[in-house]
Amino acid sequence: MLEPTKNNELPPIPAKRYFTIGEVSELCFVKDHVLRYWEQEFEQLSPVKRRGNRRYYRRQDVMIVRQIKSLLYEQGFTIGGARQQLAGEGAKQDLNQSHQVIELICNELEVVKEILR
Repeated sequence: MLEPTKNNELPPIPAKRYFTIGEVSELCFVKDHVLRYWEQEFEQLSPVKRRGNRRYYRRQDVMIVRQIKSLLYEQGFTIGGARQQLAGEGAKQDLNQSHQVIELICNELEVVKEILR
């Protein structure tokens, strides 16, 4: 399972638009097959699928994976309980995630502005 030292030490999410399943696995310390299973169990987790059925996760998907992991492994919820928790907090989480994405975009625009000077 997970090493206790890794539970609270997740690496920061890089400023990228899309992540492969392997990258998400490394960012969240969750195996690939677990991510595929969670896609079936949690409707909020829906990576973009492209050629050859390859999955591309967005930043929002990575944050949802981290939230699911926390609910299941740290807070002790069952799959059903975690699903209900995500559904109940959906509106609040969407607002929080939107705020984080806007902050990231503003930071990136500041960097671009400095480069253009």
